[in-house]
Amino acid sequence: MKSAGIFLLFLAANVLNAQVLSPNTNLTAREEQIIAATKPGAAPHFNGAMVVGVRPGTPFLHSLAVSGERPMSFTVDNLPAGLSLDSKTGIIIGSLKSAGEYRFKAAAQNSAGKTETEIKIVCGDKLALTPSMGWNSYDAFGDSVIESEVLANAAWLKEHLQPLGWDTVVIDFRWYDRLADGVRVQNPEGVTIDESGRCVPPTNRFPSAVPLCGSAGFKPLADKIHALGLKFGIHIMRGIPRQAVEQNLPIAGSKFTAAQAVLPEGDTNRTCVWNRDMFGVDATTEAGRAWYASIARQYADWGVDYIKCDDIANLHRGKFYDAAEIEALSTSLKNSGRSIVLSLSPGATPVNAGPHVKQFANLWRISGDFWDNWPSLDHNFGLFAAWYDDGGPGHWPDGDMIPFGHICQRNCDVHPGRWTRFTRDEQLTLMSLWALAPSPLMLGMNLPDNDDWTTAILSNPEVLAVNQDSLGRAARRMTGPPQVVETWMKELADGSFAVGFFNRSAQPVKVNFPWRNLGFLSAPEVRDLWLRQDLGRQENFVVELPPHGCTLLRLHSPNQALSLSVIPIPRDNRCNG
Repeated sequence: MKSAGIFLLFLAANVLNAQVLSPNTNLTAREEQIIAATKPGAAPHFNGAMVVGVRPGTPFLHSLAVSGERPMSFTVDNLPAGLSLDSKTGIIIGSLKSAGEYRFKAAAQNSAGKTETEIKIVCGDKLALTPSMGWNSYDAFGDSVIESEVLANAAWLKEHLQPLGWDTVVIDFRWYDRLADGVRVQNPEGVTIDESGRCVPPTNRFPSAVPLCGSAGFKPLADKIHALGLKFGIHIMRGIPRQAVEQNLPIAGSKFTAAQAVLPEGDTNRTCVWNRDMFGVDATTEAGRAWYASIARQYADWGVDYIKCDDIANLHRGKFYDAAEIEALSTSLKNSGRSIVLSLSPGATPVNAGPHVKQFANLWRISGDFWDNWPSLDHNFGLFAAWYDDGGPGHWPDGDMIPFGHICQRNCDVHPGRWTRFTRDEQLTLMSLWALAPSPLMLGMNLPDNDDWTTAILSNPEVLAVNQDSLGRAARRMTGPPQVVETWMKELADGSFAVGFFNRSAQPVKVNFPWRNLGFLSAPEVRDLWLRQDLGRQENFVVELPPHGCTLLRLHSPNQALSLSVIPIPRDNRCNG
């Protein structure tokens, strides 16, 4: 009966929230152009990351990201031994035995044409060589997402966004609570664990987790996600379930029990200030490290590719950055037999932890939970600037999930259910800043509800290419003294530069910017990335930016080699003319 009640709550919430869906109304001429610019052509075109990381001897999964009409066929040349391609889907699987760099050519063909590209695989210790791109269940469903909703979002992502490079599906917060409905206050009584104290998905929410021989866990669902050519991730809380400690359950694969692994009473990091499910683990002890090794093996057995660990990187209410637990979890995942990306949450991660966090994590939050309001977005400009020196291939400062479209259907932490409160100009600003930073791109909306505008701003291949650029350089805020309009500049692998102008004020602002202020001695070739239009050679860039609006450009100067390392930060960028 409880399961039926939860289902009825789900149904009622979905009916109620149908009223908040946004029609494509009141679009400006420029917004119509932005939508039109992202309509894919019939001919195939490669998108997404052109460099991929994997650890030796672990399962490899990569889907060629190609837009264009289907059906489409795929071929490869010089694919390394141990890997194989499905020529109908473009999915590459297998395993590489030896560390090293491997380059192969991939081609895609349909009735409208053929295209090819070169892709590099780096087999070694680094993963996430470009920022992660995917969908996360939290902004829409809080702690209450169910299997059918995960699969519906995965299918939508596969059809509409995977051809642009989006490739990860993450089940967030408290998936292990059999009672979660997005309304009930969090309570550990619903936490579902196995005989070794490890969290497992409840079958009333995830029917495929029904045990056959042993616990099926998330493996059947992960297999379905992988069959789509997508990667599968889950959220976890730092520590060990209270139930496991209270029952003093054995830690799998060790001589220790749960009570031996926890932090002592009175330790500031023993409990989470906003969630009661777990006790913190003393990762300086052998028992604590055994706990993290046991859950890492469990996740690897399930086929997990991405872990988002919560309550571990924040400096909040007397809690401190948990270096020992981060190291234990990171080491355990590296030794799990699977290439699992590690994302740390929430934030703000202390900037002085930069050298440590980028050694042990692939992604880390730079802010607290981020929602659809201008002050939060405005605040992230300063946060990305503060983390400028710490990003790069394998380690990315994370601006948090993207709350566009239909969010908060069942999220008792942040409500009510609604269409994003960001204006369309603010949405362009977010995507441009996240692309330049570059930040991981994790979507928070219920994807099947997306309108044309939301789909378009997630589907611009030239904007996404700035985020996924293989050089992995962070954008630098070029503005000197406080300015109404900020200038950000990012060096790209082909020698060109991405430049963003951002109006952080509530009034329209005219920009008249001389390109010599960024070190260009001759007029560069300029392209508007949102409109996907060449603007020609320019001495000055002139535009009027709307409130909280932006423009994102790509600059190329064939006769001049520049480097951000030698360009001085201008003290007067004349943006306010």
